[in-house]
Amino acid sequence: MYQACAYEPYNRVFIELGPFPVYWYGFLIMLGALIGLLVAVRESKRLNLHKDFFTDLLVFALPAAIVGARLYYVIFQWENYNSFMDIIDIREGGLAIHGGLIAALTVAYFYAKAKKVSFWKVADIAAPSILIGQMLGRWGNFMNQEAYGGPITQSIYESFHQYLPNWIMQNMCVDGVMHHPTFLYESMWSLLGIAVLLYLRYKVNPRRGVIFFSYVIWYSFGRIFIEALRTDSLYLFGEIRVAQLISILLIAGALFLMYYRKKNGYAEVLYDGTSLNKGKSKKNNSKKKKKKKK
Repeated sequence: MYQACAYEPYNRVFIELGPFPVYWYGFLIMLGALIGLLVAVRESKRLNLHKDFFTDLLVFALPAAIVGARLYYVIFQWENYNSFMDIIDIREGGLAIHGGLIAALTVAYFYAKAKKVSFWKVADIAAPSILIGQMLGRWGNFMNQEAYGGPITQSIYESFHQYLPNWIMQNMCVDGVMHHPTFLYESMWSLLGIAVLLYLRYKVNPRRGVIFFSYVIWYSFGRIFIEALRTDSLYLFGEIRVAQLISILLIAGALFLMYYRKKNGYAEVLYDGTSLNKGKSKKNNSKKKKKKKK
């Protein structure tokens, strides 16, 4: 038996600016982008990257991410759109994270190349900021009452969900039944991921690229399980969910690239810019000096 409920959904409008409504969905996406930018700018200063690098990059990457996220979503839901206006209307959601990431990272790659900055340096700095944006963006899904999971049984509700804040579970009441707050699961998974990435950044100082690959693996691993609970998944064919398939491929790709870059000497610089080759050359020089003395 599912947990019955009777609550009205929250207002999706954050504020009215005259005749123009500002929706919670858009506001939270922009808030996530702003906070992520501030975090990235602060770190870029520490690593001697130009203070305006990420501000300028965001001008190009954010619009590209929104367009990419929308196109990705629309492609797999093509039969539901009848006009161009339907396609560009994102007030009720319909943005796929994977599409946004593909577009934003493509822009970042060419931007970094044009500025003669290591893409992996940029990606490592940006990784926690991306998770910040995703964490806050999921609350936009909450306000839109979308991206939720299947119905919750009464026993599961009583053992766990009844202890969550009422204001969260009230908006998970859909058609008289409580649903899994998958937006919350993913948001909390992202929050924990931010802590992991910051630990790698400040305590481990791994090879360049590892923090970004860790982000890809962390987010994708959680998404595989959370996606299985959702009721609005995009499907490739049959029962194969696009997000799960892409997440598996991303994990495999990240692991392969980490191994490949290390094995072939493409990751000889640490996150903070320290070159591993300098340490090796010093050791080699000391060995040569010892041999000469002998």
